[in-house]
Amino acid sequence: MAVTFVPLHPVFAAEARGVDIRRPLSAGSVREIEDGMNRFAVLVIRGQALTQDQQIAFTRQFGELDIGFRRVTTAGGPLPPHRFAHQELADISNVAIDGEVAARESRKIVSNIANQLWHADSSFQQPRARYSMLHAVIVPPKGGETEFCDERDAYDRLDGDARARLDGLVAEHFALHSRFLLGDTDYSEAQVKAIRPVRWPIVQTHAGSGRKHLYIGAHARGIEGMTVAEGRMLLMDLLEHATQREYVYRHRWQSGDLVIWDNRCVLHRGRAYDFNQRRELRRSTTLDVETEHRGEPQPA
Repeated sequence: MAVTFVPLHPVFAAEARGVDIRRPLSAGSVREIEDGMNRFAVLVIRGQALTQDQQIAFTRQFGELDIGFRRVTTAGGPLPPHRFAHQELADISNVAIDGEVAARESRKIVSNIANQLWHADSSFQQPRARYSMLHAVIVPPKGGETEFCDERDAYDRLDGDARARLDGLVAEHFALHSRFLLGDTDYSEAQVKAIRPVRWPIVQTHAGSGRKHLYIGAHARGIEGMTVAEGRMLLMDLLEHATQREYVYRHRWQSGDLVIWDNRCVLHRGRAYDFNQRRELRRSTTLDVETEHRGEPQPA
């Protein structure tokens, strides 16, 4: 059976049907999903509860796995204790290592709040993230949605003067920039240096669709050749432009959902919920090794 796509938003995002992601996919099904990603940038697959092993196996069919921000916590040493059997699964939850709901003052909750900033996963590293795959295990009765915007559409909506101004501009992305914005500054020197800042063009061409797009978000802390104030104001203006409400898809989670998005051309953010209510999602992420091989800017 062929994979079919039902649009969820006028601009992007679709529900993918006709595929069982709990089993190994045929090469044809992998291509169909990749084609759907190139078209819609966000795909929703409903009603397929995955074990940790199944989620990892499904994700590996689309590329090498990423551990992202966990490199900061390791700072070159051994990986810290983890709730999951696979280090490549990111724990997008309010649950502490002991399995209980985390205290509000814990760094776990800070991480939840940081996820409420518009960002692209792992834009702070090279290679960056390609696909993120977020799977819902337990969802709260209210809140906790995830929102997405298509940076290809955001570029298309810029006028000629704005496009000309952005031509050739390069932004610096830093792993801890968004945490510092929230007052989460208690990191060792080794942790600060664990992931060096990287430089990315603000305007890029998406490899899968051939469309130009913005590449911004909460990890971008400045623009080369501009003062800090001027660069950050331009980045904020672009973010405001990209995330106008009518161009945002809001996903309301159901247990068993898997949402896949393309970090190269999509920004996302989590929405607030009652941190006393248990919320458990698992994220697996692939690396954008194709871009790395094309010679995009290296660490600054």
